[in-house]
Amino acid sequence: MIAAGKKFVNLSVSRLSVIRQKALMLGALVCLLATGTSAMAAEDNAITSINANQQGANVIVKINFKRPLSAQPTAFSIVSPARIALDFVGVGNATGKTSQDISLGDVRNVVVAQADDRSRLIFNLKRSLSYATAMDGNALIVTIDGSGGLATPVNAVGIPVRPAAAATTAAAVAAAPAPLLNGKPALRDIDFRRGTAGEGRVVIDLPNTQVGVDVRQQGQTIVVDFLKTSLPDVLRRKLDVGDFGTPVKTITTVTQGENVRMIIEPKGLWEQSAYQSDSQLVIEVKPIKEDPNKLAQGTQGYHGDKLSLNFQNVEVRSVLQVIADFTGLNIITSDTVGGNLTLRLKDVPWDQALDIVMQAKGLDMRKNGSVIWIAPKDELLTKEKLELEQRSQIAELEPLRTESFQLNYQKAEAFKKVFGLDDAGGGSSGKKNSILSNRGSAVIDPRTNQLFVTDTPTILQNIRNLVQKIDIASRQVLIEARMVEANDGFSRNLGAKLGFGFNSKNVSSGGTQTATTTSGTLPVIAGNSVNLPAAPSTGTAGSVALTLFNSAASKFISLELSALEADGQGKIISSPRVVTADQQKALIEQGTEIPYQNATSSGATSVEFKKANLKLEVTPQITPDGNVILTVDVTNDSVGATVPGGVSINTKHVQTQVQVENGGTVVIGGIYTQTISNDVNKVPLLGDIPVLGYLFKQSAVVNKRTELLIFLTPKIVIDRIAGH
Repeated sequence: MIAAGKKFVNLSVSRLSVIRQKALMLGALVCLLATGTSAMAAEDNAITSINANQQGANVIVKINFKRPLSAQPTAFSIVSPARIALDFVGVGNATGKTSQDISLGDVRNVVVAQADDRSRLIFNLKRSLSYATAMDGNALIVTIDGSGGLATPVNAVGIPVRPAAAATTAAAVAAAPAPLLNGKPALRDIDFRRGTAGEGRVVIDLPNTQVGVDVRQQGQTIVVDFLKTSLPDVLRRKLDVGDFGTPVKTITTVTQGENVRMIIEPKGLWEQSAYQSDSQLVIEVKPIKEDPNKLAQGTQGYHGDKLSLNFQNVEVRSVLQVIADFTGLNIITSDTVGGNLTLRLKDVPWDQALDIVMQAKGLDMRKNGSVIWIAPKDELLTKEKLELEQRSQIAELEPLRTESFQLNYQKAEAFKKVFGLDDAGGGSSGKKNSILSNRGSAVIDPRTNQLFVTDTPTILQNIRNLVQKIDIASRQVLIEARMVEANDGFSRNLGAKLGFGFNSKNVSSGGTQTATTTSGTLPVIAGNSVNLPAAPSTGTAGSVALTLFNSAASKFISLELSALEADGQGKIISSPRVVTADQQKALIEQGTEIPYQNATSSGATSVEFKKANLKLEVTPQITPDGNVILTVDVTNDSVGATVPGGVSINTKHVQTQVQVENGGTVVIGGIYTQTISNDVNKVPLLGDIPVLGYLFKQSAVVNKRTELLIFLTPKIVIDRIAGH
C-alpha cells in the first residue's frame, strides 16, 4: 500500500457537551479548519474543485486550479487495490474536503491528501483501468477508460485532444519497443541511488507504461510484483546496498511464476513511498528519526492519515464519531459502549488513535468490508461463540451429498491420511486428523483413481479446493553426474647380479660356465655371489650383462645390471543420468554382484551377494526462484584384490545436500590420494660403499597420485504441462 499522505486536525476543547449533535458539528468544523490551514501553508496554486461526468464507457474528471500548472503531475497506478494517483508539487487543497464520491462506471471516489507543499489525488477504482491526462487552461482533464483499452485524452467539452495539445499522457508517450523474453515484456534495468536526505531509491525501468505493479509491505520487507513480466538473467541477482548509508540493506529480484518479484529488505525505522513517471518506477525508502524519550519506537504498523486530538472528559462515542467523520468510514458502535475519556494525541495516524481509544476502554472491533463494528471485547467474543455454536448445530443437521473426484496426476491412495481411512480404503480409522466431518465418509477406488466422498456441501467444497491445489503435474528435473578419476604414476627400479668363479686342480668355486678356448670347449666354474635384480610390480625390467674370462678360462667375473622406469597416466569418466519429478527420489546403478559364503545360525553356509557398482541416488526440490536443491547419495565401488575370505571391494561414497541454479554445475566432493615409497635391499656394509655400493643393492621408487571429482548438473525440464 502507498501512503496517501498527511492530514492534520487540531481539536482543542476544554469542555465538550455530551450531546451528539455538538460533537458532530465540532468534528466537521475541525476538518474544515485543518483543510484551510493546510491550503494556506502550500504554494499559491491550489485545487479549487473536482467535477466528473461519464461519456460512454469513459469517465471524464476535470480538476480546476487557481492558475495553470507549470508542469504535468507525476502519475502512477496500483493494481491491487486498483488505484490511480496524481502528485502535484506546489499545489494546495482549496476544495474544503478531503474526499469526494464519484460513483461513475468503475470509479468509486477520489481522495485529496496534502503533505507539506505537495498534494495527491487518489482515484479508487473497482478494477485496474488505463488513463490519460491533458491540460486545458486552468484545468487538468483526466480520462479514465472503462472499456479496458488505451484512454484518449479529451478537453473540457469532451473533444479528443490531438497529440500536440497533450503534453505528456500515459497512453501517448512514445517509447521504444519493449524487449520480449519467453513471449513476455522484460524489465530493462534495475538501479539504486542515494538521496540527499539519506533515503534509498530503487529505480526500475519498466518495458512500457502498461505493466501492472503491486507494491506492498510484508512484515519488515517491501514486496513489489511486476505482473506478467519476465526477468533477464543479468538482472536476476541480489544487490547488497548496505554501504550506501540508507535504510535499504538488500534488493533481491527473482522470477515468481508468470511474474517478477522484487524483495526490498530495509533496516531500522523507515517508511516507503512509490511513484511512476512514464515507464520508470521509483520506490523510495526514507529513514524515520524517533525521539529516544518516546515510550514506543516506530509506527510502521499504522498507515492512516495523521491527525491530532485534544479532548478533556469527552464521551467515547463522540471521539469515535470524530474519527469516523475524518476517515469517511462506516462505524457502528454497540449500545454498551459508554464512558468518558481524556486524551491528547498530536500528529498520529488515525488507525493508531482508534486503537488507543479502544485499548483504553476495553473495546475491540470487527471489520466487514467498509463497515467497522466496535463493541466491548467480551460482547464480541460471546457473539462469535454463539455464531460458531449455531454453525456447528447447522452442520449436524445439514443434508449430506455425494460427489466423485477424478485424480489426474496424484494417486488416490495418497488421500488415505487426509480422509483418515484404514489400509482397506473403506472404513474410517479415526476422524481426529481427517478433513471429513463426523458424519462424512469416503471411498477410494485405485483402479479408476477416483475419490467418492459423502459429506456436507461445505466439506465437499473444501475437498474440491484441496484436489484442485494438489492434483497438478509435477515438474521434471534431469540430473547428470560426472565422476572423473585421474591416475598419475611413476616408478623406477634398479638392481644388479654379480658373480665370479675359478677352477684349479685342487680348488674350485662357483658353478658351471661354458667357455670356448683355443684348445676347445672347457667347463668353467661360475656362480652369482650377489643376486639382487630389479623386481618391478608391473612390466619386465631390461638388463645388461658382462662376463670376463682369462685365457685359460679358469677364472671369470660376470656382472648383470637390470633397470625399469615406468610412467603412466589414466582417466576414468563415469556419467550416470536420471530424470525424476520434483521432490521424488530417483535411483540409477550399474555394476557387479560378488558372491560370498555366510554362516547361518544353524551352522550351515549360504551364498549371499555384495554389490560393487556405480550408484546415483538423488532427490531434487525446485525452489520458487528457479534453483534446485539436491539431496545426493553417490557411490562408486569397484572389485579389489583377492583376499582369503573372498574379494575386497574398493568403495568411494559421497552423501550431501546442495543448492544449484538451473543448468549450473557444482563439485560436490573430491578425493585426492598420493602414495610415495622408496624401498632399498642391500648387502650389509658392501651396499654402503659409494658408487660401488650399487653393485650390492636393489632399489625401487614409487610415486602414485589418484584424484576423484564428482560434478552435478541439474536441469529443469520445461514441457507444456509443467508450464501451466
